[in-house]
Amino acid sequence: MTRTLSLLLATVAALGLDASAFAQAPSGQGAGEDTRAPRIQGESFQAPAAPSAGTSVAEKEPQNTEYKPLLPNQTRAPEPAQKTEVETAVVAKGLDSPWAMEFLPDGRMIVTEKAGKIRIVAKDGTVGQPLAGVPKVDPKGQGGLLDIALSPSFAADRTVYFSYSEPRDKGNGTTVAKAKLVESDGKARLDDVKVIFRQMPTYDGDKHFGSRLVFAPDGKLFVTVGERSDKQTRGQAQDLTSGLGKVFRIDTDGNAPKDNPFTGGEKAKPEIWSYGHRNIQSAALDNQGRLWTVEHGPRGGDELNRPRPGLNYGWPVVTYGIEYSGEKIGDGQTQAGGTVQPVYYWDPVIGPSGMALYDKDAFPAWKNQFLIGGLVSTGIVVLKLDGDKVVTEERIPLEHRVRDVRVGPDGAVYAVTEDDGQIVKLTPKKSS
Repeated sequence: MTRTLSLLLATVAALGLDASAFAQAPSGQGAGEDTRAPRIQGESFQAPAAPSAGTSVAEKEPQNTEYKPLLPNQTRAPEPAQKTEVETAVVAKGLDSPWAMEFLPDGRMIVTEKAGKIRIVAKDGTVGQPLAGVPKVDPKGQGGLLDIALSPSFAADRTVYFSYSEPRDKGNGTTVAKAKLVESDGKARLDDVKVIFRQMPTYDGDKHFGSRLVFAPDGKLFVTVGERSDKQTRGQAQDLTSGLGKVFRIDTDGNAPKDNPFTGGEKAKPEIWSYGHRNIQSAALDNQGRLWTVEHGPRGGDELNRPRPGLNYGWPVVTYGIEYSGEKIGDGQTQAGGTVQPVYYWDPVIGPSGMALYDKDAFPAWKNQFLIGGLVSTGIVVLKLDGDKVVTEERIPLEHRVRDVRVGPDGAVYAVTEDDGQIVKLTPKKSS
């Protein structure tokens, strides 16, 4: 059996690592190990067919010319034959470094701001006053108030979940809390705030917090985090006793479900779903209810992955990226046995942020495609997949750092722009 085929069968699926919008310096290596073999699920990965036609969406030359993709269409997939033309309209402005947004059942939007505020935006675009009851955050660097997600039964329980960089004794870390959204007399607040999960260990840094919150169809919550960037922490992405550089799967009270891959072990953290990640800031479910992520990689190495239970996504042992200095990371490996190849990677990077599956009808060409915000590419990246393989990539330029992307109940696409504090609505361009 060839080395390539052995690698593909060993890793089971094409999932991987990705690159960063912020120049987040890579870090050193070192890891502890769990003695139990991880549970591996899923079919073996088959390489996609080579593209028949089309031009790559990437205009700039790759930064890592020594590295070659293992699979066809693993990077620089062709553009779709027909480009999508959109019209844009600003529907809300005046937000302060917004980070995430969700639609409430009545069509209003609830938005987090990096400095530690949550606001409700009315359907006419009016930005409300900050909610009372939000816990203190550490907003230094890449930290702050991060993602927000509604409870799957929000209409009945009014519960919201949010992630933030929590100030702690001798440092900080990514924390997840839940609270009840209460509105009365024209004001809104969070009641019964309860921390349900803390990424450990605490670390005194200001980078690579992650994080995205995604509810699975079974009601379990995926939490994505980073490895805190620095050389003394980077290697903990490979350490199952550490909470750095992981995807977690927890219940709504923060407990590890019994069917997680590392439950019952003496050393591994039972909340871990997958490991070997750098800094995941994009996550969404596909139309089969499966989790997909895009993580910030180093220079020239953003990656799309489909995290599966117990699998190792390689960072910092393998990556298609390089150090920001231009040097190789570790031994400069892009493949290694026991690690999973990325489904897709970007070189140059896009700086991934919010991510959504388009499941409406206003943009028929985007049906069941992923929309990914780009901080570096300053727009929306549209990926079409055939099975688990990227077949086209389209860029929708917005000329702003897009921090989150959501599909509205009206079928329009909404982009949260970090640099100018706006929410931009995208609709199909009307024919003249």
